[in-house]
Amino acid sequence: MLWLTSPKNLNMTSSTPLLPAEFLAFLTENSDRFERELIEWLRIASISSDSSATENVHAAADWVKEKLASAGLRTESIATDGFPLIYAETPLPEPIDGKKATVALVYGHYDVQPPEPLDLWDSPPFEPVIRDGKIYARGATDDKGQVLTHVLAVAEWFASGRSLPIQIKLLIEGEEEVGSENLEKDLPELADKLACDVVVVSDSSQYAVDRPAITCGLRGIATYELFVKGPSHDLHSGSFGGAVKNPAMALCQLLSSMMDEDGKIAVDGFYDDVLPMPEIEREAWKQLGSDDAEFARSVGAEALAGEPGYTTDERRWGRPSLDINGLTSGHQGEGVKTVLPAKASAKFSCRLVPGQQPQRITQVIEEHLARHLPSGVWIELRPDHGAAAMLADATSPYTIAAAEAVESAFGVAPVMIREGGSIPILARFQEVLQCDVLLLGWGQNDDAAHSPNEKFSLADFHRGIHASAALWQAISKTEPAAA
Repeated sequence: MLWLTSPKNLNMTSSTPLLPAEFLAFLTENSDRFERELIEWLRIASISSDSSATENVHAAADWVKEKLASAGLRTESIATDGFPLIYAETPLPEPIDGKKATVALVYGHYDVQPPEPLDLWDSPPFEPVIRDGKIYARGATDDKGQVLTHVLAVAEWFASGRSLPIQIKLLIEGEEEVGSENLEKDLPELADKLACDVVVVSDSSQYAVDRPAITCGLRGIATYELFVKGPSHDLHSGSFGGAVKNPAMALCQLLSSMMDEDGKIAVDGFYDDVLPMPEIEREAWKQLGSDDAEFARSVGAEALAGEPGYTTDERRWGRPSLDINGLTSGHQGEGVKTVLPAKASAKFSCRLVPGQQPQRITQVIEEHLARHLPSGVWIELRPDHGAAAMLADATSPYTIAAAEAVESAFGVAPVMIREGGSIPILARFQEVLQCDVLLLGWGQNDDAAHSPNEKFSLADFHRGIHASAALWQAISKTEPAAA
C-alpha cells in the first residue's frame, strides 16, 4: 500500500481470512440476484432536482427501506422538509472487557442527477443494460450501485443469522445531488441516533482499473448562477447591433475575466486561504505513475490543461478550480435567428480545497464581478449550495482495517488518494458526530457520473460487496473505543 505516513503500532491481527468460505460461496451463488436487484433500483428515476419526479424519489427510498427491513434490520423513514432519510441499524454487541463495540455509519444516497442530454445516451438512462461486463444507467455508479454494495453486504450477512462484531448503522438520503440541505439542517437533532466512530462512504472512484484506492480527502464546492440583463426585450441584431450592449457578450466577458490564459483563477483573493499541499502527499501521488496522455485519452480530450506548476493529480485533488457548467441566451432552436438577446445566464461552480470557505469565495467573486461589469447591463449573482473541503486521517485504525478488507476483495493493496469531487455532508459529519471518515470508492474515473452513458463495472460491484462484508470483520480487530 502507498501510505502517506508509516502506519505503526496499530492494533491489527493478520493472516486469518476475514470472511468464512461458506459466505464467500454464498455471495458468488447469489451474484445474479444481486444484479437483478441493482437493475430494479436503477429503473426508478429518482431525480431529486426535478419536481415532476417526486413520486419516483419516494419510490427509490421505499425500495431500499424494504430491502433493509426484509433482512431483519431495525429500519425507519425519517421525515425531513424534503425527501426522507432511510435509517437502519443492527444490534449493538455487548461490551468486551468493559469497552464498547465499534459503531460504523454507512452513508449514501438514493437520488440521482438529471439524465440530459438524452440524445447522447446509447440506451435509455432508466432502462439499465449490461454491455461488456458493465451496467449502464443513471445512478449506476453515483450512487445506487456503490451504496447497494454495503446494503447487500450488511443485509445478507444479517439475514443469514450470523452475528456482527460491530454495530452498523445505515443512513441513505434523497437530496445529496441537490446539496443535502435538509440533512445538514437536521443533523444536530439526529446526532445521538447517528453517533458512530467512523462514517463509511462509497461514492467515489478507484485510482484506475484494478487499482483500488482509499480516498483521504475531497474538495469542497461553491455553486452559482449568474444573470446578465440588458434591454427590456430581444432586439433585431441588424437594427441595434453595435449600439446596444449584448448581454450574452457581457456574460462571456465576465466569465472570461475570472480565468487567465494559463488556467489560473484571476479573482483577487480567491487563493488567499488555500493551505499548501503537504509535500509527503505530493511525493506519494507522484509515485502513482499517472500518465497524462492516457488520462486525456480516457476522457476523450486532445490535451490536458490547468494551473501551471502542478501535476494533473495535484490539480484535480489538491488545488481549487472554476468551471462553467451551463450557458443560456438567445435563440436555441434550429436555424438562425439574428437577435440581440435581452438576457443571458450561466451556471458555474468552484471546487475548494482545505482552508477555503464558500462564504468567502462568494464575497471575492461578487467583488470581482462588480469591478469588471461592462456598462449597459445589470447582473445578479445567485449562490446555490456550498461546502468546505474534507480531509480524513490516512493513518487511523479504520483506514488500516479498510486496506485489509479491500485487498482481500480486490487481490491488490489500495493506494491513498484524494478526490476532486465533493460530498458536502461529510465535513458536517466530522464536525457534528466527531467521527473518522472512510471513503472507499468502487467506481472508475471514466464511469461518466453526471454524464450520458453512466456505467459501473459489475466485477467491481461484486468486489465491493465482498470488501464491505470483510470491512466489518477487519474493523472489529481494531482497538475498540473506551466506554
